[in-house]
Amino acid sequence: MTINILDSKNSILNKFIAEIRSETIQKDMMRFRRNIERIGEIIAYELSQKLAYSSEAVKTPLGTKIIPLPKKDVVLCSILRAGLPLHTGLLNYFDDAENAFISAYRKHTSETEFEIIVEYFASPSLDDKTLILADPMLATGQSLVSVYEGLKKHGTPKEIHLACVIGSKEGIEYIQKHFPENTTLWIATVDATLNNKGYIVPGLGDAGDLCFGSKL
Repeated sequence: MTINILDSKNSILNKFIAEIRSETIQKDMMRFRRNIERIGEIIAYELSQKLAYSSEAVKTPLGTKIIPLPKKDVVLCSILRAGLPLHTGLLNYFDDAENAFISAYRKHTSETEFEIIVEYFASPSLDDKTLILADPMLATGQSLVSVYEGLKKHGTPKEIHLACVIGSKEGIEYIQKHFPENTTLWIATVDATLNNKGYIVPGLGDAGDLCFGSKL
């Protein structure tokens, strides 16, 4: 697995990361969603440089220009519900991509233990496609792995890109063991630790709740 941590170089990305972390600014749900979306756009741009391209002739009013364009084989897959703003950011750039949506949530069996429940799938064929799997929070890594296992019945992609906002070192180590070698991780920033409930520290809190409000 190739790992790209985008805040390893200073850029405007830092501002968006700071705002989604700020317990004051993140109270504005619309701004929180927009910042996740903007981070998705930055990930999309960086990721686009690694895709397959083919030259096409584009006719202008004054002539013709040969331009390398990305091949139209991308499938964007997001984990509901926190993944929706990130999905939007990616889709703003890959606007002709096919789309897939999957639900995955933690079912707690105790105060500190849980299992990942995956219930809903809507996906096109993934055979020989470029799969971009988006999940804002890469905490333990179990959600991404569970979703990937579920997606296998829809075909085998030629390459996989994981798009995440904040992750933990433990989560990255976990997915490295379970995803194939042709996987690239694109992540805005990485924190060192998880707490005893499997949440990223310092992280930002519950991304789904911050996007859309608290749930029962």
